[in-house]
Amino acid sequence: MSPEVLIREFLLLGLRFDRIEDGYVDSFTGDPALRRQVADEPDPVPTDLVKQARYLLDALPGVPLDEQFTAMRAEYLRAHLRALACAGRKFAGEQVGFVEEVRDYFDVTITKGDPETYRQAHRSLEEALGGSGPLTERIAAYRAGEEIAPQRLGEAIDAFSSALRDRVRASYPLPDTETVEYEIVTDKPWSGFNYYRGNYTSTVAVNADLKQQMSNLPRLVAHESYPGHHTEHCRKEAGLVAGLGQAEQTIFLVNTPQCLMAEGLADLALYAAVGPEWGGWAAEIYADLGLRFDGQRAQAVSAAMAGLADVRQDAALMLHDEHRDPDDVVAYLRRWLLVDETRARHMLRFLSSPLWRAYTSTYVEGYRLLRGWLDDRPAGMDLAERFRVLLDEPLIPSTLPR
Repeated sequence: MSPEVLIREFLLLGLRFDRIEDGYVDSFTGDPALRRQVADEPDPVPTDLVKQARYLLDALPGVPLDEQFTAMRAEYLRAHLRALACAGRKFAGEQVGFVEEVRDYFDVTITKGDPETYRQAHRSLEEALGGSGPLTERIAAYRAGEEIAPQRLGEAIDAFSSALRDRVRASYPLPDTETVEYEIVTDKPWSGFNYYRGNYTSTVAVNADLKQQMSNLPRLVAHESYPGHHTEHCRKEAGLVAGLGQAEQTIFLVNTPQCLMAEGLADLALYAAVGPEWGGWAAEIYADLGLRFDGQRAQAVSAAMAGLADVRQDAALMLHDEHRDPDDVVAYLRRWLLVDETRARHMLRFLSSPLWRAYTSTYVEGYRLLRGWLDDRPAGMDLAERFRVLLDEPLIPSTLPR
């Protein structure tokens, strides 16, 4: 089998999964004829998709490598075909253990976090927040004081998007035609979402139901746009697809290793663009809008909250691996993340979604893996140069350069 045939069959297979679960293809910017072909086919049968994924996996070692079809591209396809085979098994009704599911989807192995780490995070929060009284009450008051009025949300998003775009384009050139449009939505299980449209354009939806907070908004815009998802899509479309003809990069599939790399990259986007001292920078932008923001305090609270990152993955393991009662999971989320019942139930909704239930691991493990890799960069390499590798290369966790 030639590389071209293998990649074409991989793209068709991915598009067929979208016929089973709308939204499985997060983005497709490739040959429209392939999408039309799949649309005209009979409804796909999950067991047939598993067979096709395994057939392509078996054929992959026989595909000749050369300067264009490298070992890295072959390994990228292998990991994604393994993820699709697992997804097909689940769609066919097969019982797949949650740890195995995450491993096959995202190329990582997960375990529960350490409660002592969470206790230390709470102690750090106590110090960052100051004051007296129960920690749950103090963090609730802090969060309430940080809420952005709905009528100010749009202009705040635009201000951060513009500021970050200027920074990002100086470090990571983008096509002149690239654009991001923002829309405010409700009734979604996530806080923000990037819909990449191809041709260097994105629509970013921001969920107004979650009462966006001032300290989170810069991270959200960086995550979804600059230098996060939108920037990565643009750079890979220009470099890997248009420049090198890597057609496998025209499809972005949910529950595959590329998601873990993308979410880890996006969660580090503000760190890469502004640095650890982002609070003062954000305060200046808010001041231009006539809004007061304590950037130093926000940095301290965010640093403390980082110690609670594993709690969401713990909750997923409790729900799907330990088969705990959902009310127990909500109580666990409330205890450690210090959120109210409404927010905990919203988290549970995401963790319970058949499509998204494993996806929390992309944030937890993606951030952990890529933050360590960024900070362990070679002497003389700056952060922007190291981050550019993530934006431009077709990496998966097991092939991340050491």
